[in-house]
Parts: sequence; C-alpha cells; structure tokens
Amino acid sequence: MPTNEPTTKRTRTKRSAEATPSAPAAAEGAKKGDSAGDESSLFVNSVEKALRVLSVFDARRRELSLTQIAALAELDMSAAQRFTHTLTHLNLLRRDAAAKTYSLSPRMLDFGYQFIAANELVGLATPFLQHLSLETEETVNLTLLDGTEIVFVQRFVSRHVLTPDVIVGTRLPAYCTSSGLAILSALPDDEVREILAKSDLVPYTQHTIFAPDAILKRLETIRRNGYAHTEDEMYIGDIATAVVIVGSDGRPRGAINVAVSRARWKGAEDEQRVASLLIAAGRAISSRA
Repeated sequence: MPTNEPTTKRTRTKRSAEATPSAPAAAEGAKKGDSAGDESSLFVNSVEKALRVLSVFDARRRELSLTQIAALAELDMSAAQRFTHTLTHLNLLRRDAAAKTYSLSPRMLDFGYQFIAANELVGLATPFLQHLSLETEETVNLTLLDGTEIVFVQRFVSRHVLTPDVIVGTRLPAYCTSSGLAILSALPDDEVREILAKSDLVPYTQHTIFAPDAILKRLETIRRNGYAHTEDEMYIGDIATAVVIVGSDGRPRGAINVAVSRARWKGAEDEQRVASLLIAAGRAISSRA
C-alpha cells in the first residue's frame, strides 16, 4: 500500500493520498515567522530571511532569478542580493552565471540526512519496515506528525507503487491519511480539535472525510480497532492502513503504514492481514521507543 495520500492541502489534486509531495513546512514557517519569536529580542531576523530565500524553491520553481527570489521571499532587491550571495558562498545555493538564475545545492540534503541520522525512531523502525515490505510486497512508510501534517522520514517502495513522487520529506495532511489518523488517535480529543482547527479541511475526493465531528468519531473507531484504514480519500485507487508508534509516556512518536493500489486490493481479507502485521510491528517498535 504505497504511501498514497495526496498532494498537500495546499494543492488539491486527485493523486495519491500518501503520495503527492507538499512544500516543506519551513517554507510557510520561514515566510510568516514564528509569532512568538518575532516579538522576542532573541529572534534573529536575518536567519528568518535566509530561510525564506531557501524556502521559495520547490518542484515548480527549480531555478529562479534574483528578481523572482526577491518577490517570492518578500525582500527588496538589495536584501535578496546579499542573501543569495551569502547562501551561494556557503554552497547552499548554486548560481548559473549564463542564465543568471539560482537553484538549490545538493548540500541542502545534508540537513535532511542529519535529521534522519539523529532520529532514534528511524533506526528503531527500519528493520521492522524492511520485514513488512518483504511480507506484504507493498510500499511501507514511517511518518512523523509535524503541526497539521505528516512527514515521511523512511520509505520502502514496492515495485507496484503508483506514486513515485512521494519521497522522504514529503508532507501530507494528517486528517485524511492513514498514518495521520493513527497518530491523531493517540492524542486527547482537545489536542486533536486544536490540530483540526489549524488544518485546511478540504475534500480531496468524494470519499474524503473532512468534517471535524466526523473525524473525531472516526478516531474512536481507530482506537477500538487498533489501526487506521483509508480508501480513496486522497485520490481514487489509493488504499492505506497504519498503526501508531507510542513512547513509554504513551505519547505518539510516529506511525507506520502499508499502502496498496486498488488493483491489488482484496478487500477485508487484505485489511485484516495487513492490520495484523502492522499491529505486531507497531507494538514491537513502541516497546523499544
């Protein structure tokens, strides 16, 4: 079950629910800044602006001119020039002298690598994800909750995967993805309501459950069953089942899921088989988390 749970709330499509990447959270965070941080004397505005510059690049904007960067990052030309020069010197941006455009440098990957290497849950979960991948012959994922979204931090892709554009770092809304729902089910309802209030609740397909009360009711069922299951909610043809990973304090640490295409799905029989494998793996990882 590939991690198909679509694009992100920011781009409504009928593609995979766990499968269409969204811009890094840093993009919105860097543009708006942290409201508490902005008012603090400890907040460094130049750092925020540098991150803003890096955040304007994405799949649709791979190369940008200085003028475009200034407009997208909401900086004047002088500031944009200083920041792009500094970031290029630090090898975080590359400059095409002929085209007079900038693009992200491969060195940007260092930050993602450092996060994954330092994340204990990734190391704990990886052997179990590998086993699940072999057992199910489907795509298996490890995700974390970050704000209102889930972020993919480990992924074993099946040869049957429908959405190869989902990679480590992809973000999807929590409220309508199997992994997101599994994580939300381990939180108190008050916390869930706060997350839903901050979410852009939209129907990605006619099957998407997006009303807050309906989501809360759904979480009750997930708690009883011990796993979350979604079908055709991010895009038609995507099916995913997930369980939450909890720490010794009972708080959710993340979720693992198996994603499958409709063409390979055998209904209730597959749901029970996959759920049983996930529940066993989830308990094993949680006991070590």
